[in-house]
Amino acid sequence: MFADIIIDITHEKLDKVFQYRIPPELEGVLQVGMEVIVPFGKGNKETHGYVIGFSEKADYDLAKIKEVLCIEENHQEIESKLIALAAWIREYYGGTMIQALKTVLPIKKKERIQHKRKVKLLLNEEEGKKQLDIYLHKNQKARARLLAGLLDQPQQDYELITKKLNVTLSVIRSLEEQGVLEIQEEENFRNPIHYQKKDFGPLTHTPEQQQAIDTFWKDYSQRHYGTYLLYGVTGSGKTEVYIEMISRVVSQGKQAIMLIPEIALTYQTVMRFYARFGNRVSILNSRLSQGERYDQFKRAKRGEIQVMVGPRSALFTPFSDLGLIVIDEEHEPTYKSENTPRYHARETAIERARMEHARVVMGSATPSLEAYSHACDGEYLLVKLNARYEERPLPQVSIVDLREELKKGNRSVLSLELKRDLEQVLERREQAMLFLNRRGYAGFVSCRACGHVMKCPHCDVSLSEHNGNRLICHYCGYETVKPEICPSCGSPHIGGFKAGTQQIEKVIEKEFPKARVLRMDFDTTRTKDSYEKILASFAKHEADILVGTQMIVKGHDFPRVTLVGVMAADLSLYAPDFRSSERTFELLTQASGRAGRGELPGDVVIQTYAPDHFAITAAAEQDYGQFYRQEFLYRKMMGYPPAAGLLSIQLSSRKEEAAAAAMEDLQKWIRREFCFEEISVIGPVNGSPYKVNDIYRKILYIKSESYDILLKVRNCARKRENIPDLFRNVFVQYDLT
Repeated sequence: MFADIIIDITHEKLDKVFQYRIPPELEGVLQVGMEVIVPFGKGNKETHGYVIGFSEKADYDLAKIKEVLCIEENHQEIESKLIALAAWIREYYGGTMIQALKTVLPIKKKERIQHKRKVKLLLNEEEGKKQLDIYLHKNQKARARLLAGLLDQPQQDYELITKKLNVTLSVIRSLEEQGVLEIQEEENFRNPIHYQKKDFGPLTHTPEQQQAIDTFWKDYSQRHYGTYLLYGVTGSGKTEVYIEMISRVVSQGKQAIMLIPEIALTYQTVMRFYARFGNRVSILNSRLSQGERYDQFKRAKRGEIQVMVGPRSALFTPFSDLGLIVIDEEHEPTYKSENTPRYHARETAIERARMEHARVVMGSATPSLEAYSHACDGEYLLVKLNARYEERPLPQVSIVDLREELKKGNRSVLSLELKRDLEQVLERREQAMLFLNRRGYAGFVSCRACGHVMKCPHCDVSLSEHNGNRLICHYCGYETVKPEICPSCGSPHIGGFKAGTQQIEKVIEKEFPKARVLRMDFDTTRTKDSYEKILASFAKHEADILVGTQMIVKGHDFPRVTLVGVMAADLSLYAPDFRSSERTFELLTQASGRAGRGELPGDVVIQTYAPDHFAITAAAEQDYGQFYRQEFLYRKMMGYPPAAGLLSIQLSSRKEEAAAAAMEDLQKWIRREFCFEEISVIGPVNGSPYKVNDIYRKILYIKSESYDILLKVRNCARKRENIPDLFRNVFVQYDLT
């Protein structure tokens, strides 16, 4: 029997599986995921490796195959589970095992550990008083102060005792040498949660909420392992349902993971969870330092926390007894990794839950078509929340045709109706949110005389105008000064086109000079804790109007917000993506749902050039069923997911000719090898954008109603990559939907 072992995941060059003989004493003991010690290289250096599979036959000369030495003593079962999950990710999404392991495993590099020192008295009260008399008799004042302090409180923090009693380290050491006290050191794990515990009051559940909780708990108690889709309108109280589900699971000694789509949602979510679970909850996100992330993984392994909240990467928290994974706003595209392996948190969570006998609960007011179709087919259990919490009404939505605004002579980014509504909100001392899915001051800068557009020299995209006459590329960060005349024709008529969040902010400040305005986009949230500061400020009513990109419309709950304005609903509608209608519907519905969440009723104004589009009208009515039926029919007609499977193959290279040649070979080979299979090959086409940071991208799409055929195409295409002359300077990514 032989074990397939991968060596040292810190080195990409060792991305290779090595075969080792299993000694008799380890036969039947070794399992996939176990960390082992093996001899490696010419010097047989003892090296750590991970078992990723087994085989009956040797792939190499038997005389050259070495033997597994032993199982790592400090090996933990949780790592075995995560490594098994990594193997599944590699098989399902492609990429290398190294890439999968780096995605799944907690930080292996040991970060600098912070220690907390304590001073502990070793003498009993009688002995301590005798020793105190000696110090006083000898006029050793510092020693006497220290001992007297410890007699009052036998164990104290080192830092506190030095400041409070004004004693030096040498004094403490001298008493330690005399056996009077000892200095204890313990690991001090950093806690990234800086919120004060806030009492949200007792939770009362609506009949719909209680039914959802009871349905889940009945199955959980009977050990029925399943996946649940919680479909609830905006403001229906999905978070309260999650908290109760998690609370019940935690009460059984289990752990839970709460996935949120963006860091921006962490603030309010953690506030609610911290109120319920206290120090048993923690967070993971990309804004944490490596040291903070390391500490949270250590705390999770030790069982010090039971609930982890965070975006996609929190899915790999090393919990040893996982009971529940919750995916909030499951429709969000951020749950899909953009890096290899291009895993989706939804499928990966379901697989981890299957491996560890846990459950998955997904929730959204606008479920992805994939999730909802699975629920309709009976693969997921559908649970509905049809009404807002406390029977609060949905907001009144009006659609403004921007074409009509132009006919009226209004060239402002604010329609007459939105401007009027903003005035009324400010008069009533309420709050408003203005949503525009475009950061910066302007979309792009062009010459009105010749049509020349200022483009990034490194990427095939236009530069965006920002304050300070700066032109910035939103893909690679390239920055230059805005020219005063057109570099192509010399015309002075060069300027920005289309509004961005900064321009909206300037317009609001000009139209409503007394209004307090906050802006939340990528530019204002670069620093650590910037999300929390902006959202906390708005929650405290330190601002009247919040202007922002899509990060302001997801999951936030501000009771004083009575008006939401969608500045340009069409920006996402005509994107070169078959999901553009779905994305538009989701954004508009979620944006509308921010209004009227408190006791006050809400209004929504959607500004658009396409007022009759079904995605916009369905969002205005918050009618998911209507949208789903029309969109699914379109997907079925066109052969797009979830009605059919889609495999995209992206080739990237710094050499344009290399990417083109490799893609030409690959598409011809696929068409030839699979000519008798029911597939449709589209492309190749240039990526959008074609060039990013001097890297060229080519994409090939393969559609089929059979998922197995697409898997076969992908696996065969992987073997094609072994042609060195064609793929030497080309990076290949596979994305299977």
